[in-house]
This record gives sequence, structure tokens and C-alpha cells, in this order.
Amino acid sequence: MSMAGHRRLSVAPMMDWTDPACRYLLRLISRHTQLYTEMVPAQALWHGHAARFLKGHPSEAPVAIQLGGSDPAQLAYGAELAEAWGYDEINLNVGCPSDRVQSGRFGACLMREPALVSELVAAMRAATRLPVTVKSRIGVDDHDSYDALCRFTQAMIDGGAHALVVHARKAWLQGLSPKQNRDVPPLRYDRVAALKGDFPGIPIILNGGIRDLDTAKSWLDTLDGTMIGREAYHNPWLLAEADHRIFGASPDSRPEREAVVHAYRDYVVDHWRSGVPITRFTRHLSGLFQGLPGARIWRRTLSERGAVRGAGPEVIDQALEARHAAIPSGAETSTA
Repeated sequence: MSMAGHRRLSVAPMMDWTDPACRYLLRLISRHTQLYTEMVPAQALWHGHAARFLKGHPSEAPVAIQLGGSDPAQLAYGAELAEAWGYDEINLNVGCPSDRVQSGRFGACLMREPALVSELVAAMRAATRLPVTVKSRIGVDDHDSYDALCRFTQAMIDGGAHALVVHARKAWLQGLSPKQNRDVPPLRYDRVAALKGDFPGIPIILNGGIRDLDTAKSWLDTLDGTMIGREAYHNPWLLAEADHRIFGASPDSRPEREAVVHAYRDYVVDHWRSGVPITRFTRHLSGLFQGLPGARIWRRTLSERGAVRGAGPEVIDQALEARHAAIPSGAETSTA
């Protein structure tokens, strides 16, 4: 399947969440959903920290790396490294409104400088054979007219962007926290749909407020793809039907929950080292049984046993055993 095909559904880049272990888990659940890294500062790669930020597992693919920056040379170098490390797409962050990101002159504040963003895209295009995409908002502060969004889009096209991921909210650069910027500005899906009508030649992916496959699928007649954010982290099993419902795979492609747990445990055994908190791995499992009997004891066991000094991968086994013990006889077990 081409990258364009995988963009029909994707999981958003999320700082402190979509690390390699999280991506490995999500890939066990869905073979085709496109995944993203956490945002990687291009400056960090420029200064020689490639192994720290680019390590992953080959089975995560297809996975896009999201870069943050505003220096063409640094971003071009980051794109070269990402290709060498086996990533499938380069995505430029023009959507994060945090103060820390703004202080580095990247993220959502770049929407006020479309000519610069076009230059950044062109620099990355020249440095890699991979698709280069941009993730943005529909505007920032009072710079949020539809005409401004169209000018920004044209600049991305002029720079050579292969696709745009558009969060259907504007961002306030001052006065709102990053969390508030995900909830307070109203969603304007109409603007993203209109953008596709005015720019039919570039793939446009919708982000913002999408929490289930029904909603995601409903947009595929209008747009080229949809992106799910935090819901895919808190309730990762929603992706279990994605390969069938979004990508047309056989209904038999749906995995079994406990098989996913065991496969993820094998990954943890291979990657966990003594002295590293096991919770770095087990935290991604917390929502795996959401809505099913035994979900609470599953979460509690992962949390409590994982906090014990010296705890290791056996915590996953203990949580699974605790869940089994808590399920009433005759109730749904573990594979739904």
C-alpha cells in the first residue's frame, strides 16, 4: 500500500506518548494505520543526537517522523537522517502552540510566515526522496481568515509538500495552554472541507475531535484521510477494526487482545533493561481492555506492580492474571 493509502487513517504525533514502544503496540493492533513519532527537534539532530531520537523498530512501519524547526539546513539534515534510519515520511510541525516551541520559532507560530515554511518544505524535498508533509492549524490568533489559510496552503504547494494535515481549530499563541488549544477554539470542519474543494490536487487529512472509526470513515468521501489523537492512546483497541473498515482488509485481520499483550510482552523483554522503570513500557497498555470486565484491575495492577523497585516485564503477566481472576464466570473473557 502506498503512503497515500496509509494516510486514510493515522494516529497523531503526541509528545511523551507516541514513543517507539507505543508505536510498536499500535502496530500490533493495526497493520495499515499510519503512525507518527513524537515531535523531534531538528536542532537536536543537527547537534548529533540521532540515535536518541530516531531509534525505533522496523515493524512500526509505515511511520512518519515529525520534525520541528525553522532552519532550512537543519531540517534538510534531519530529513536526510530520517531517510537513512528507515522512516517513511517527513512531517513538519506547524501546529504546536506551546511557549517552548514558540521560543524556538517553530510550531504554530510559523503559520504567520508562509514564505518561510515554503522554503523549509523545499529544503527537505531537496534532501530526501521521502514524502514531505505539513501538519498545521487553520490559523493562529487573529490571523485566521479562510483567505489566509488558502495563501498558506498555496505556499505549501509551491514548496513541494506532498500532503497537508490540518487541525480544524485555530491556535491562540498567548493566553491558552496547549491542552486548552486542543479544546477551546471551535472546530471548523467546514474550512478543511472547503480547502479540499479549492485545492483538489493535494491530499488533505483532517485532524481534531475525531474519536471513533465511524466519524473517521464518514470524512473519507470528502477528504483524503483522518487523524485520531489522544483517543487512540487512551483506547487503542478502537484501531482493531481499522484495517477492515478503513483499509478494506479481510474481517479476519482483526487481532486478539491477549495475543497483542503477549506479543508486546516479548517486545518489552527484548528492549527493557534493568534499572529502567518498567512503567515506560506498561503505561501504553493501560487502556487496552477499556470497557471490558476486569479493565480496572488490569490498570491498577500495571500501575501498582510497575511502581515496585526492580519490577520488570513480569508485571504484564501479573496484570493479565489479575484480570482473569476478576472476571465473573461466564462473562466475556479476553479476546473481544
